Amino acid sequence: MDTKARIGVDIGGTFTDLVLLTSEQKTFFAKVSSTPKAPEQAVLEGISAIMDDASVSPDQVSEVLHGTTVGSNTLLQKVGAKCGLITTKGFRDVLEIGRVRTPDMFDLTWDKPKPLIDRRNRLEADERTLADGAVTKPVQRRDIQAAVDHFRVEGVQSAAICFLNSYRNPANERAAIDMFRELCPEIPISASVDILPEMREYERTSTTAVNAYVLPVLKTYLARLSAGIRSLGITAPLLVSNSNGGLASVAEAQSKPVFFVSSGRSAGVVGAAHLGKAVGADDLIVFDMGGTTASASLIQAGKVNRTNEYEFRAGMSTPSRFIKAGGYMMRVPTIDVAEVGNGAGSIAWLDDGGLLHVGPVSAGADPGPACYGLGGDQPTVTDANVVLGYLPTSLAGGALTLDIQAARAAIKFHLADPLGLSIEDAAYGVREIANVNMARAIRTVTVERGKDPRDFALLAFGGSGPAHAADLAQTLNIPSILIPRAPGVFTAMGMIAGAVERYFIRPIARPLDQLDFANVQTLLDDLAAEGAASLADEGYGPDQIDAVFEMDMRFVGQDSELAVAIPNPITATNPAMLREDFLTAYMDVYGYASKDGVEAVSVRVMARGRSDETLDFNALDSAQLEDAGDGATSRPVYFSRESGWIDTPVVARAGFKHRTIGPMILESADATLVAPPGASIALDSAENISITFDPTPEATP
Repeated sequence: MDTKARIGVDIGGTFTDLVLLTSEQKTFFAKVSSTPKAPEQAVLEGISAIMDDASVSPDQVSEVLHGTTVGSNTLLQKVGAKCGLITTKGFRDVLEIGRVRTPDMFDLTWDKPKPLIDRRNRLEADERTLADGAVTKPVQRRDIQAAVDHFRVEGVQSAAICFLNSYRNPANERAAIDMFRELCPEIPISASVDILPEMREYERTSTTAVNAYVLPVLKTYLARLSAGIRSLGITAPLLVSNSNGGLASVAEAQSKPVFFVSSGRSAGVVGAAHLGKAVGADDLIVFDMGGTTASASLIQAGKVNRTNEYEFRAGMSTPSRFIKAGGYMMRVPTIDVAEVGNGAGSIAWLDDGGLLHVGPVSAGADPGPACYGLGGDQPTVTDANVVLGYLPTSLAGGALTLDIQAARAAIKFHLADPLGLSIEDAAYGVREIANVNMARAIRTVTVERGKDPRDFALLAFGGSGPAHAADLAQTLNIPSILIPRAPGVFTAMGMIAGAVERYFIRPIARPLDQLDFANVQTLLDDLAAEGAASLADEGYGPDQIDAVFEMDMRFVGQDSELAVAIPNPITATNPAMLREDFLTAYMDVYGYASKDGVEAVSVRVMARGRSDETLDFNALDSAQLEDAGDGATSRPVYFSRESGWIDTPVVARAGFKHRTIGPMILESADATLVAPPGASIALDSAENISITFDPTPEATP
């Protein structure tokens, strides 16, 4: 059998990570410096290098799987397209009004995020569809022509259209789309009936606006990347990771980029679920620390936590089930991840009052931390870790040599001297603050959701996750840590564990006891057929396609709903069974339930296409890890102010074989693992590193 290979690529703020998996379960990985001004350059460089390492020719590559930060960076940096909006008369200010609330009622300094579309470019059409779907005013061509004329004068680059109640009856919006494309084919248009055909005008308008805002940037980037991959001789499909941890074609990502804003980070959670299943760890806190951000998510009973709503904002970004109005709303399927702007490249700085902060601004790959010697002179978390002895003198398998003296100079000038501290104490303060910030992300998905972190194991990955995992576990009294093989490229590995997914939704809006189950079944059948046809166009046979069915439900009178799995065929169930399933899900999220009536809002179908080449964490074989050697050295490490410097064994990751007690530093080409004094370190059945601590019952999360 000819060897086939799948390549996973994840772009980070500092490094671009790549994993190549052959059909024989051999893995190869690479880390190359990211190229923020042209992200595809690092991707193409990495693909070429990893194919050479694996002796794989372009015709042997069956898929290239890609996670990109282009969408999120576009929102974060506000460098998206100049957009226009056409909406129903009287609804021009929906984006401005939002949810009529603030994320923190006591924060008097909070400013509402500026809408992505300026008011002058939000135009109205004198059309109307009623809540029951009846069209009382057809859309007029003159309104669309007026919008086109205005957009051209204003230099609008991307347009959105969202009409009132179009989710009930799309006729007016479809007609407006056809008119716009006929009158103005040069401006791409995003339609709410294609992006989010469900109730709630603000959520639908906001999601469509985000899609329009990031569409030109992501579309252009993916076109350049696709062309670059073809120039390497690879004819295999390029698939893009979406916010839900699934994969989709380039065409899908280019037309609906709002589904890919959180591309990449969710893939690591999917990979974590597969790894947990392989080693029998069903309850995990998934922690990913890269160069720019750190994120946390939960896996409970082997299942990934997902939600259908997400707000993108600076600082702490979380699915907005509890905290609303802090950012740009997207009603899209997404893995429930909390993210904070603290990574290895996060800059440490002093405010006007002399208080030390870390992040959210990152030195990134250019100019990078001071120790990289690439022009950066601001102290970062990486610089602090270098000064404290946690990191080796080179990173990324020797591709990057670290300048310890430059790191010390940056911390001394910017932090230690102004604070009157030693360089070591200032560096340790940077690490402490970074750890506290990242612990917030873990608390967001555990304590703030009514979950005790002491009931979970901490699965840590990312280029810097293993270097900070022990501190976080001890802070939150988490009893054990799991570090996968090649943790620095684990998110790219997670993409290989993902499946191609398509999402479909239809409104129903009926009390459970009034549902016509025959009609609901017809809807589910139609959506499943639509999903199967979509995946068949991409080459998936009937035996490779699965479907997941859900119903959005809520208590009567509520404004938000929960997605609950439903059986197919649904005609075999009854309202009482659906209500019980909803109450169970509601109790798990909110901790209480009501005796009120329950209503169904919509039905969802996720169609999933499975690859024949599956990822088996128990069978992975990495020659790169084996070639890392087993030599051992030692160096001083500053674990705490109390312990000071401790001469610590430094062991190559591949050379570690037997259980031992820390302190110890384990090094590999992609990441450095730090085990503090007293920690117990061992290998599990899949050659992951397991770290455990003696329990301290008096500690609290």
